[in-house]
Formats: sequence, structure tokens, C-alpha cells
Amino acid sequence: MAVLVFRLNGVSEQEADEVRDLLTAEGFEFYETSAGRWRISVAAIWLVKDDDYAAARACIDRYQRQRQIEQRDAMQRAREEGRAPSWKDRWRDEPATLILVWVGLAVVVAISIWPFFNWVRG
Repeated sequence: MAVLVFRLNGVSEQEADEVRDLLTAEGFEFYETSAGRWRISVAAIWLVKDDDYAAARACIDRYQRQRQIEQRDAMQRAREEGRAPSWKDRWRDEPATLILVWVGLAVVVAISIWPFFNWVRG
């Protein structure tokens, strides 16, 4: 029976790709499930063999500790340089999130001004 080894909900595509590459390089058999059209399922990486869980989890834990250190170092360098992440940095790191923020902002503005356009016509 398959065993869940890594959830993909809320994980960047870069990190998911790195975890897939790590598991492939270590020789683990796995498959992936998506969250589905309505995003109510579990997007995850599953191991085919239950016996591989401890070793695969140890590899992923080592990877995540290393990634955490790298991310902290990057944030520390940014603080030392006295700069916050720019729009370009955010666009490069997470373009989908930035697009969704702008779409959400446009929807809120459109809903907010819609009554004024109906009042002028009426």
C-alpha cells in the first residue's frame, strides 16, 4: 500500500521539483496526486513501497533543513543590504501569487465602483 511522504499544498514549484529530483536520485519509487479541479483533494507525493518511508522522510528532512538555512541566509543578506524584496523579486520567485493578488485587487475595485455606474444609468 502507498504511503504519503510529502504534501504539495502550499509548496513552491521549485521546492516540489527539488523534492522529486531528490527522491529520483535516491532511487525511491513514487507517484504524485494533484489537488484536482476544485482543489479539495490531497496534492502529494506518495511512496510505492511502505518500507521506504523512513529513509525517504530522512532525505526530505535533510533537504528541508538545508533549504531553511539557505532561505534564512538569503533573508539575512537582504536585511544587511537594507532592502526589502522588490516587485521584480516577487515576480521572479512567485509569479502566480502576484498575478492572483492583482486579479483579486481588480475584482474588489470593480465591485466597489459598480453601484456608481448603475446609479448614473438609472
